Amino acid sequence: MQKNTDAGSTRPLAIALMVVGALIRVTQHWNFAPVGALSLFAGARLRGWQAWILPLALMAATDPLLGGYSAATPLVYASFLINVWIGTRLRNSENPLWIGGAAVAGGIQFFLLTNFAWLAGSTMYPRTLAGVVACYTAGIPFFWRTLASDVFYSGVLFGLHAWLSRTVARSERVAAQAA
Repeated sequence: MQKNTDAGSTRPLAIALMVVGALIRVTQHWNFAPVGALSLFAGARLRGWQAWILPLALMAATDPLLGGYSAATPLVYASFLINVWIGTRLRNSENPLWIGGAAVAGGIQFFLLTNFAWLAGSTMYPRTLAGVVACYTAGIPFFWRTLASDVFYSGVLFGLHAWLSRTVARSERVAAQAA
């Protein structure tokens, strides 16, 4: 199902959903955060600089509350910007398969990029093929939670946005007809 959304009317709703996502991020402690989904959602439903800045601002504001920054932080942030870019491919879509596929793609690229950052920035793993395999293998339990959270929160964000957008539009039509 294709839908061409009006950025002006959906922006406040999209930003409100992003704020809720930030609150979820700082209140959960089991690696089931909505940041990947929020980045995908920002790319799909916000335009211009807002789509790119909001996920970065979310991370910059909440990272100090969750342990601070590390050598891997630049690649973590870059990964969320890649999710924004993936999300821009969903700007005119409400298709659950496309959204789900984008969430899976975002989760996979996050896993690959951030585990590479961990491998390159730590001395925990040797710089050998066995070290690369060990690093990525150690990241698999985190990957499943990240992937599950990306798919779950993408469904919640895109689903709520579609439902609330339709509800607001319906209310506006009813009010206009009554006037």
